[in-house]
Amino acid sequence: MSTTTAGTLFLATLVVALSAVHVPLGDYMYRVYSSERHLGGERVIYRLIGADPKSEQTWGSYARSVLAFSAVSILFLFILQLVQGRLPLHLHDPATPMTPALAWNTAVSFVTNTNWQAYAGESTQGHLVQMTGLAVQNFASAAVGMAVAVAFVRGLARRSTGELGNFWVDLVRGSIRVLLPLSIVGAVILVAGGVIQNFHLHDQVVDTIAGARQTVPGGPVASQEVIKELGTNGGGFFNVNSAHPFENPTTWTNWTEIFLLLVISFSLPRTFGRMVGSKKQGYAIVAVMGVIAALSVSLMLLFQLQAHGTVPTAAGAAMEGVEQRFGVANSAVFADATTLTSTGAVDSFHDSYTSLGGMVTLFNMQLGEVAPGGTGSGLYGMLILAIITVFVAGLMVGRTPEYLGKKITPREIKLAATYFLITPLIVLTGTAVAMAMPGQRAGMLNTGPHGLSEVLYAFTSAANNNGSAFAGISVNTEWYNTALGLAMVFGRFLPIIFALALAGSLAQQGRTPPSIGTLPTHRPQFVGMVAGVTVILVALTFFPMLALGPLAEGIH
Repeated sequence: MSTTTAGTLFLATLVVALSAVHVPLGDYMYRVYSSERHLGGERVIYRLIGADPKSEQTWGSYARSVLAFSAVSILFLFILQLVQGRLPLHLHDPATPMTPALAWNTAVSFVTNTNWQAYAGESTQGHLVQMTGLAVQNFASAAVGMAVAVAFVRGLARRSTGELGNFWVDLVRGSIRVLLPLSIVGAVILVAGGVIQNFHLHDQVVDTIAGARQTVPGGPVASQEVIKELGTNGGGFFNVNSAHPFENPTTWTNWTEIFLLLVISFSLPRTFGRMVGSKKQGYAIVAVMGVIAALSVSLMLLFQLQAHGTVPTAAGAAMEGVEQRFGVANSAVFADATTLTSTGAVDSFHDSYTSLGGMVTLFNMQLGEVAPGGTGSGLYGMLILAIITVFVAGLMVGRTPEYLGKKITPREIKLAATYFLITPLIVLTGTAVAMAMPGQRAGMLNTGPHGLSEVLYAFTSAANNNGSAFAGISVNTEWYNTALGLAMVFGRFLPIIFALALAGSLAQQGRTPPSIGTLPTHRPQFVGMVAGVTVILVALTFFPMLALGPLAEGIH
């Protein structure tokens, strides 16, 4: 079977599987977030944290709860990393010392769903930190994103109210009813596929085929691997992430991990459609995501396979940075999926991609990771882009724009526009400052356009809460740990605040009956408009930097 044929089959089965679970999983999440019944275990948690599950919150109260929970999570994980040497299951001689700057960067990274790692996982973090710190935040940060998405949808669905639900209820339900059961099933599947799950402290010595002796690392990997993908987190137990055979042993586990990182985000539009009382609206949103994703995957495969022939393969060029057990096509699909979402996991070396293939990974993140995006964040990001689209359409015909019976007034469009602009501002400012400082430019292992791409990728990944790295740049410095940490914080929580403020403003409105001038938002025409507006806005924002980086490298 040829590489192209194998890649096509791999991709086709993935699309079929995602389509098959879209309705049942989307409907299940609708029931989870709409139910008035609380499980016994959930009631215990509410009593422990002092939350009243029957009360509802305004957007401001909801946002303060998100920020308070995240701030406490950052503080806990920060301290846990600094004292891990005194805890059980710690590494006796970590290769990378855990400094306060690195602990801050890592704590912020996992709490913001970024999972940027400026260290080697298996040689820096002990098993207890990996389990009680990093894996727990993989659940919590994903549940926060889903909670904000559901609150935003309530803002569209509700009429004449200032309440968006209860953050603590949404957080607990997302963790216990959605993420936890799916993770248990997924972990069993990964263990069956060869992903390790033990408590060995990297002290297992084995005899190799060649007769040498080698120390084999161990750890509770499968349990962390599954939520790393399912929650679109991306932080690897091992330094080489999903390229490591203990994290991702075979082609079918590679397929499973891609499926996991896409499944919730591609199913949430169905939840949205059920909550607003129109399944067609949900189909329109998932169609926009699908159109953008299909275009991105097609370009990625084109750029990565175009030089894949007999001579390049023999020379090793096409396979540079790619695991042989996965191949170029499957690795390209993984890279595309991980940057279209906010996952950031990698099974190949993005720095080794062709210049235009690397540009696709950059552009995917610069889209705001909305096709389908992060767990929860992809949905509310795409809905805000839909609001911007109906505003643009309203300007064309001279009418007040409406979306799902809500008027898009100057207040709403200001909030939507600010949401869209805040992340590019962080990315471009951070990249400009880093490139203006000789000390930080010295951290680039490459000069010229490729070096610029490395820095741009780092800030794009941090601000968009992706976490993947272009590599080729030394970021475990006090400056980069601090700067990228700030990019993660602002890139995560400022958009959440603006999204919740927009949801609160929409919830206070009544329903505007559709008229002859109302733009239908469930037809193919609207799907094309949203996809076009998304790509054009991002292209206009980032084209100068892309022209100086990957495009210039490709031309050269």
